[in-house]
Amino acid sequence: MSEAVAAVEADPPLVSLRGIRREFPAGEGTVAVLRDVDLDIRAGEFVAIMGASGSGKSTLMNILGCLDRATAGGYRFAGRPTADLDPDDLAELRREHFGFVFQRYHLLSELSALGNVEIPAIYAGVSAAARRERAAALLGRLGMADRLGHRPGQLSGGQQQRVSIARALMNGAEVVLADEPTGALDSRSGAEVMRILEELNAEGRTVVVVTHDAAIAAHARRIVEIADGRIVADRPGGAAPAPSRPAAASEGRGPSSWRGLVDRFSESFRMAVLAMLAHRLRTFLTMLGIIIGIASVVAMVALGEGSRRKVLSNISSLGTNTLEIFPGKDFGDMRSGRVKTLVLADARALAKESWAAGVTPTVSTMVSLRRGSIEASAQVNGVGADYFTVKAVELRAGRFFDADAVRVLSQEVVIDETTAKTLFGDTTESPIGRTLLVGKVPCTVIGVSKKQQGFGASGNLSVFLAYSTVQVRFLGDTSLRSVLLRVSDDVDTSLAEVAATRLLTERHGGKDFFVLNTDDIRQTITATTQTLTLLIAAIAVISLVVGGIGVMNIMLVSVSERVKEIGVRMAVGARRSDILRQFLTEAVLVCLIGGSLGIAVAFAIGLGFSLAGSTFSFVYSSTSIGLAFGCSTLIGIVFGWLPAHGAALLDPVAALARD
Repeated sequence: MSEAVAAVEADPPLVSLRGIRREFPAGEGTVAVLRDVDLDIRAGEFVAIMGASGSGKSTLMNILGCLDRATAGGYRFAGRPTADLDPDDLAELRREHFGFVFQRYHLLSELSALGNVEIPAIYAGVSAAARRERAAALLGRLGMADRLGHRPGQLSGGQQQRVSIARALMNGAEVVLADEPTGALDSRSGAEVMRILEELNAEGRTVVVVTHDAAIAAHARRIVEIADGRIVADRPGGAAPAPSRPAAASEGRGPSSWRGLVDRFSESFRMAVLAMLAHRLRTFLTMLGIIIGIASVVAMVALGEGSRRKVLSNISSLGTNTLEIFPGKDFGDMRSGRVKTLVLADARALAKESWAAGVTPTVSTMVSLRRGSIEASAQVNGVGADYFTVKAVELRAGRFFDADAVRVLSQEVVIDETTAKTLFGDTTESPIGRTLLVGKVPCTVIGVSKKQQGFGASGNLSVFLAYSTVQVRFLGDTSLRSVLLRVSDDVDTSLAEVAATRLLTERHGGKDFFVLNTDDIRQTITATTQTLTLLIAAIAVISLVVGGIGVMNIMLVSVSERVKEIGVRMAVGARRSDILRQFLTEAVLVCLIGGSLGIAVAFAIGLGFSLAGSTFSFVYSSTSIGLAFGCSTLIGIVFGWLPAHGAALLDPVAALARD
């Protein structure tokens, strides 16, 4: 034995298999595809594993490339046992040391030739500029410089296999594993591929070719024959020994870092966008449930807030923080008309309380108004000078009467705009200074008020006179219809109601009155509005859940359609977290876009209501919009995690074998 041969045999093997056995389930039992295989491959060898179909050669290659695990036996790579490595450690081993050349190329159809070659470097953490430069150099070396931007569908079989070889070399693979690399090629392209593999071996790389063709095996310098899962021959091949060269150094690798993580996120985002564009209709239908749900939630919340504000606005037209005290037990009390204990002195006593911001007595009666030949029925409201402030009545024209008018029983009258329109028509004639016959009392118009809205508003025509005038000239009675009281802004209306009740009870020697607290009305109606809003929003949330289930179903379909892509990514070194991130990114992106469109639809609904002249207004809030985006993201994460997690758990060799 020569010294050179002895030195080679003395070198520790790069690949060492001992007692490898691989079994697969078959019905209720198992079938052994590999049986007690022992094999050593040293760095720099060119080995052909040859056998008939079903002999176990491809299974052996999958175990060599860490795509599959042996059922029994030991496998060491560069002296490192692989049996105890977790999936991410095996992915690192494939990423840093192996390059795969498949019979069916396994290129990703959405990516260009350059993009396909770059994939291993993305998972290795190589910078974008460095990996693009190296990928272009590899493709140029293999005669593909003018095809960098072409997608697989635009390339011939031989060109696709060259791209596959360039991808295998992207991370400077020490071991190139080629499974029937010429099986799908014509003879000329096959010969070119074998020439490339010979050149790679001459550079010092270890090349292992799996084939059933003796002519292909003849290119190797060592031929291992396998039959029925056992090695039956291990002999020199027909090729001349390769010149002694050091093993190829790893090229193009970079340490994983935050930049590498950013690149992997970018890759996940890019592939998510490409997958969505490749199935536009399916993606839109997936989004539809999210769009409807988000639009419903945002629109209902906006409508609820708009309704709440309208209710508060209507209540404010009664006057803010008001209490109105009536004789009797409650509304509808048949005896209330005979209760005469509510008098002017009560109003004056309440006005002295520190928490009372304004107090006005009120009386009322129905009379006929007459101006010339025009006559109409109207409600005469006898009020104090503070009434217009307490009730937040707005002035359209003229002025309100003052305390002197009350003292002197003035016949100055304030009419509302409906009364003005009825008696004076739509002419430009101003009612101010004109005389009306109110019942039998001539009165001078000094002001026109805006029509009251909300609670307490009446469809009748309304005029306002000093309460003293109405008591003396119309009613002949000093009792009051009610006492209207405005509570100071810094006092709780409930506490003020308790204090007013206690004061009047002491004055009357008992409780012969009741209090209408407008704040109670506001709280009750606001609570009702909120309850209805929550009810409708809950229905919208159900549609969101249904949309989320749709996202999950579609993502499960997407995973099943792209199993082979997952296998390819795992073969070139993708971690489980990379696969999980890719499909989770797609789910979240679908939901975020759906959420954005849903918010746009909600705004469109509000605009449509506005253009239609609806009295309902939509009040959108940044909180509800933020929550909508949050819901979109959460739905993507929750309902996208299961299919994404399932994709990450796929076995690489099973994924690659899926049709």
